[in-house]
Amino acid sequence: MLYPMSPKVVELKHKLENFMDRHIYPNEERFYREAEELGPWKVYPIVEELKRLARAEGLWNLFLPESKHGAGLTNLDYAPLCEVMGRSHLAPEVFNCSAPDTGNMEVLERYGSEKDKERWLKPLLAGEIRSCFAMTEPAVASSDATNIESSIVRDGEHYVINGRKWYTTNATDPRCKICIFMGKSDPQNSDRHKQQSMILVPMDTPGIEVKRPLPVFGFYGVPDRASEVIFTNVRVPKENILLGEGRGFEIAQGRLGPGRIHHCMRLIGLAERTLEKMCRRVRSRVAFGKPVSEQTVTQERIAEARIMIEQARLLTLNAAYAMDTVGNKVAKAEIAMIKVAVPNMACQIIDWAIQAHGGGGTSNDFGLTQAYATARLLRLADGPDEVHRNQIARMELKKYSNA
Repeated sequence: MLYPMSPKVVELKHKLENFMDRHIYPNEERFYREAEELGPWKVYPIVEELKRLARAEGLWNLFLPESKHGAGLTNLDYAPLCEVMGRSHLAPEVFNCSAPDTGNMEVLERYGSEKDKERWLKPLLAGEIRSCFAMTEPAVASSDATNIESSIVRDGEHYVINGRKWYTTNATDPRCKICIFMGKSDPQNSDRHKQQSMILVPMDTPGIEVKRPLPVFGFYGVPDRASEVIFTNVRVPKENILLGEGRGFEIAQGRLGPGRIHHCMRLIGLAERTLEKMCRRVRSRVAFGKPVSEQTVTQERIAEARIMIEQARLLTLNAAYAMDTVGNKVAKAEIAMIKVAVPNMACQIIDWAIQAHGGGGTSNDFGLTQAYATARLLRLADGPDEVHRNQIARMELKKYSNA
């Protein structure tokens, strides 16, 4: 292997896989059923049951690098573990490694005050509460974060917040107690990247209305509790500002780097499991006198899927290594490349698997529609393909600026 796993990671991976076999896969049907029957406004009992077991086995907060609260793993260490968790929609939250909580915990760890850490980070690390991140807005093209229109206005000892956000993951969850809100505190600043700030907003503050859950391809709560939230004259103490006024874009870039690579790590696991399902399906079906697995088109797709997964994994491990060695900012090209390559890879492989399953592939019985919803969503979340491609191209062209 180009990036060999340490003995510690090998042991954790074995424990994770064992836990998945014993507790995650056998409970997926129950998880999807609870998500459908209870809806996005409720806690799913199976998740809470399994969280206790995962924590008891030490499979908890594995994502936090260089932290006394986590497992002390690097991004490269975490990659194969996150991939295992990504094989199931149920798994990440069970291990307290799900978005957006992971990103929010990292923000609190890096930029929160000691009071913030005690009030919000501690219960998040314990899996007692959940959080949301409010940046995207329906009224503007939020792929350009400088477009956001929500306002954060200083008023004496408080800030007053107004805005309409959507795709605010987790907001409908009754355990969601804290929001990291991004808005403009200095809209006239000549530097468009210093107009924004981030601020901590307790979800029980007057003026917050969680208006509705948003379906992702018809799914509510799986793969995402996407929500629309309206903030009307919401007042929070001035101490709730993170890092200082005008630092919101800086925090966002620091937050989204790890979030992007975690999404890619999980998608590789999802693609692996999808390929497994595809192979099992085509070996069990006969069409036109021979197994579907012997049809040339099927074999071509299986071969391409294996190639694409291996390419995506190597790109992701390379990005993780770069983040660990030169930092997230310097590794922005590597992060941007995987954010384009991995969701597109997963979408294609899931599409082939749906085709191989026939009409049943479009039902919810095989987990492929849920998988596709996740992969397709991630071609937009944390920046759409087009933004990342433009960024990659600009960095490439810059190499020849003096040519």
